Amino acid sequence: MILDVQESFLKVMPDRKAFVKRIQFCLETANLFGLPILLTEQRPDILGSSIEDVRNLSQHDTIVEKSGFSAFCESAVSEWQVSKRIDHLLVAGLETPVCVYQTVLDASGSDLDITILSDAVTCRRKQDETTIFHTFRNQGIHILPSETVFYSILRDSIHPQFKEFSQLVKKYSDS
Repeated sequence: MILDVQESFLKVMPDRKAFVKRIQFCLETANLFGLPILLTEQRPDILGSSIEDVRNLSQHDTIVEKSGFSAFCESAVSEWQVSKRIDHLLVAGLETPVCVYQTVLDASGSDLDITILSDAVTCRRKQDETTIFHTFRNQGIHILPSETVFYSILRDSIHPQFKEFSQLVKKYSDS
């Protein structure tokens, strides 16, 4: 699940370029692994749609417009989760102390396992993110870098998608 990667929010985020790059990495990897993807857009009628770099990588994914801060305020999100048989939710997007927080809080009230992709969430004030991560860790929610999670899905270098995944890692590395 990727929350609210919209220009109106991104323009006030620190290190926007690195954040968008991690979102692109997550989208391409999820597509490679055949993982279902849901994008949310906060009031796109007012705030605009997801940025083009995200939309271009998610043409066949579910997009849900929302007005509430939690994605689960929209029944379409729960319907997607049930129809796709999601039992472990990976969460990326923004903003950590608002929509990410409320979405994860609502998801944690169900039987879902949740992992926040720590390098694929962002917020205006990093100290807010630190506090949110601490709170979630205390609740048993996993907070891990995206590569760690995706390598855990592969489990082994003989996995048929390992080579292609390795190319994505290189493509989106910081160097």
